[in-house]
Amino acid sequence: MEQTFNLKQDGAKLTGTISSPRGDQEISEGKVDGDNISFVMALNFNGNSFKINYKGKVSGDEIKFSRSFEGGPDRPPVEFTAKKAN
Repeated sequence: MEQTFNLKQDGAKLTGTISSPRGDQEISEGKVDGDNISFVMALNFNGNSFKINYKGKVSGDEIKFSRSFEGGPDRPPVEFTAKKAN
């Protein structure tokens, strides 16, 4: 599934949205520490709340991410690379 990350850095704070075919979701708990970033996307599905934790390392025009679930389905972390749109 294709996702678009609209991220904005303000010092050590990271804000923004993740856009997908299911709509836009706000991120929370966004942090920047050097080349490392992290944030959370909170979801509510069929009355169940869970979080998706994103951790990434910025390198040039790419971010190498690891995504893991908290409070939801027990799934192993997923790794992927996001590339800056031109």
